[in-house]
Amino acid sequence: MIKNIFKPFYDNLNLFLPIRVKEVSLKLNNNFFFNKLSFDIDNNSISSFIGPNGAGKTSCIKLLTGLIKPESGEIIFSKNKNFPNLIGYVPQKIILLRRSVEENLLHALSLSNYPSSKRRKRIKEILKFSKLEHLANKSARNLSTGQQQLLSIMRALVSRPAFLFLDEPCANLDLQTTKFIEDILKKASKSGVKIIIVTHDLFQAKRLADEIIFFCNGKIFEQTKSNIFFKKPKSIEARKFQKGILL
Repeated sequence: MIKNIFKPFYDNLNLFLPIRVKEVSLKLNNNFFFNKLSFDIDNNSISSFIGPNGAGKTSCIKLLTGLIKPESGEIIFSKNKNFPNLIGYVPQKIILLRRSVEENLLHALSLSNYPSSKRRKRIKEILKFSKLEHLANKSARNLSTGQQQLLSIMRALVSRPAFLFLDEPCANLDLQTTKFIEDILKKASKSGVKIIIVTHDLFQAKRLADEIIFFCNGKIFEQTKSNIFFKKPKSIEARKFQKGILL
């Protein structure tokens, strides 16, 4: 096993603040969905966004990754806003290039400042670790759904980001693939990658997350340690959600 394969390119945590969301407002369909949303997320461990459908989990991930811009407010990751290789993102819908598995990984590295002389070696490491080595030259779009999702995650990690955002990464996957992906995320977290995962699977959130951030109707109702949230949620909304009443 390759040691520290996911160690962030910038591994000095003093460079990074907690992820800080300051009075962020977002409009959807001309109405404010997030209205001066503020919260911090520590750099360490795994945080999970959970909540009913339409609660704001995916919208918040898109704000944090810069895919959508807020009407107002600020999102801060580090003391230096110009760090490349900072963020990895795995969207809910699998999006792969019409190229080979290896070329998908190489393309991700080409968008980063990863040293060009080390890119081929890095890809070999990633392929070996993810057990996709035998599929390196196969078209990414001809892989199984599980293999495509695994490639999506490895592509997000190949440039050694400091933060990894995932939106329902194990939806519709078999148990074996789900466990393999969860093991990868745990290893990445132990290597120093800050992971934020959106999941509808409460059992997965229990298995993975150190921190739960519970969304409902565009607001954060609870932000607490996972064991506390699942043992004794404070809000009525969270209790209903855990019982399956609020979907």
